[in-house]
Parts: sequence; C-alpha cells; structure tokens
Amino acid sequence: MEIRTTFHKRLRQIQDDMLAMGSMVGKAISRSVEALKHRDLEMARQIITEDQKINRKRFEIEENCIQLIATQQPMASDLRNIICILNIITELERIGDYAEGIAKIVLMIGDEPPLKPLIDIPRMAEKAVDMLHRSLDALINHNAEDARQITTEDDEVDNLYNQVFRELLTFMIEDPKTITRATRLIWVAHNLERSADRVTNICERVVFFVTGKMEEIGASRY
Repeated sequence: MEIRTTFHKRLRQIQDDMLAMGSMVGKAISRSVEALKHRDLEMARQIITEDQKINRKRFEIEENCIQLIATQQPMASDLRNIICILNIITELERIGDYAEGIAKIVLMIGDEPPLKPLIDIPRMAEKAVDMLHRSLDALINHNAEDARQITTEDDEVDNLYNQVFRELLTFMIEDPKTITRATRLIWVAHNLERSADRVTNICERVVFFVTGKMEEIGASRY
C-alpha cells in the first residue's frame, strides 16, 4: 500500500510539472504575439531565452517518467498515463519552439512600420492557447469527449490562417515591395497554425489514455 501511495504521489507531481510546462508554453505563444503587436524587441529576446527553460522542463519530466517506469513498473492505465505524458511534453516543447520562432521573426521585423493592423493573427494565438489549456484539462479530468471536441476547433485556426494568407498574398501582388514584410507575417501565422495542430496531437493522446485505443482525430499533422 505504501509503495502505491508513493507511486501516485510521484505521478501527481509529474502531472503538475506537465501542467506547469503547458502554462509556460501558453504564455510564450501569447507573449510572442504581444511582442509582434507592440514591436517589443526586449520581450522577444526574453521569449527566446526562456525557451531554454521550457526545454529543460521537458527533459526533467521525461527523466522522472523513465525513472518511475523503471522503479515502479506501472501497469494498465497508470502506464498509459505516463506514456501519454511523455508524448504530450514533446508536443509542448514543439509549441514552445513555434513561440520562439515568432519571437525571432519579431527581431527580424525590428521597427519596420506595420504592413497592416494585426487582427486575425492575435485571434489565432488566442484560440490556440485556449485549445492547449483545455486539452490538458481534458487529460487531468480523463475526458475523452472534451478532447475530441477540441480537435474540431482546429478548423477555426486553419480558416484564420487561410484568411491571413490570402490577404497578405493580395498585398504582395499589388505591391511587390511588401513581399518581405508580408512573408514574415505569413511565417508567424504558420507557426500559430502548427501550434494548434500540435494541440490536436495532444488530444489524441488524451483519448488514448482514457480509452486505451489509438485513433487519429481530425487532421493531425506532424
């Protein structure tokens, strides 16, 4: 009994660390778009530096998961939970990379005048972050239906991306001098679209944990 109590205590700590990492990643995405909106180069540099903390958190959680498997030999749902967490932290680390990528684009843009008011890109970021937080809630609450529902919302992010792409393409066609600035904003939108795709992957792992079955939900992309 004491061994199982210790096991579940350590597993809860790993889950808490995963949620903390999810919070770090969500903030990084939100702040990267804020830095873009306000041309805040210092904030962009901070996001790039802090990505190392996200990477270290991922490796710390991964090491703890491996130790828990090796020392406790969990079975059934406990093992699925740990495997799920191992996959999720990989997805979280990738989303953190997208935030870092946006911050680097902010530094490339520097103090260039904005090509257009940012409307859809902040919406993409807000939606992706909301999906991320709810996907982790679905894991903690063992709610496969919520996870499935979240994957359907990826279409909203895709539609916003397509809208951004078409609008910026129009700018480039009408005035070739805008190509560089427009292309950088397309890169930002692409990173946000991929972030939402990663959340879809997380939701698939949640469904696996709850049901024990691997299934592709929505349009999962790697």
